[in-house]
Amino acid sequence: MNPAIGQPVIAFPSIELITTADWSVPIGMEDRTIRVWGFSLDGSESFVEQCRPWLSEDERGRAVRFIRQQDHVRFMLAHGGLRAVLSRYLGIAPGAVELSRSEAGKPFVTKEVRGQSAITFNISHAHGRALIAVSKGQEVGVDLERIRVDVEVAKLSERYFTPSEHAAIMQLAQEQRATRFFRYWVAKEAVLKAQGIGLRALSQCEILMGADGAGAEVLVPAGSPLEHNWAVRFLSCDEGWEAAVAARGVDWKIVV
Repeated sequence: MNPAIGQPVIAFPSIELITTADWSVPIGMEDRTIRVWGFSLDGSESFVEQCRPWLSEDERGRAVRFIRQQDHVRFMLAHGGLRAVLSRYLGIAPGAVELSRSEAGKPFVTKEVRGQSAITFNISHAHGRALIAVSKGQEVGVDLERIRVDVEVAKLSERYFTPSEHAAIMQLAQEQRATRFFRYWVAKEAVLKAQGIGLRALSQCEILMGADGAGAEVLVPAGSPLEHNWAVRFLSCDEGWEAAVAARGVDWKIVV
């Protein structure tokens, strides 16, 4: 896939590479800048065990409830990887990173460490890959999806998307519809996750794709629970994948 001009290209190295870096010297952050980390959810059995004590008791409980071993491993690696990434900014060991959840369920760093400015983050993982977006005091959302051709695009877009989005999808050739559907989906979900709002609000924002294919404007109708003045930037993640980052305003950039 050829990314649009200005569309960041994300690589997905093994998660184990992240934990080899020194966390004792915190990574500096610029205002209005969102750093995106990508990694694959594959790791040795010993590395999975290394991640286990980093997770909270609740997360470990959720992990053991997975029936499939692969799902259990990927959950452990995704949440362990999140601690490893955040530790790079906080200057503490991954196991010392404390997270809480807002009333809406959005995770956040429980307390500031060593005088560091508050950091915000969001994580998305799907089908063996994960994305983490980190920012300095700026709410951010990220979503990653694998394009699946078995999805009932017409039915789902009519139910959950706005009429204009559904029409834009249906006017495309059959083989192009799934790609456009998932591009709308990641944009919408990134916005909802950034604002801590559930999927019930999928139809409560309209995504206006930019002409350059690298970003989108977010329109919010009167009465919507969503905030105004948000924008979306798309990420290039190999053929068969769609991903997006959302933040408020337009004066922000992505660094990978």
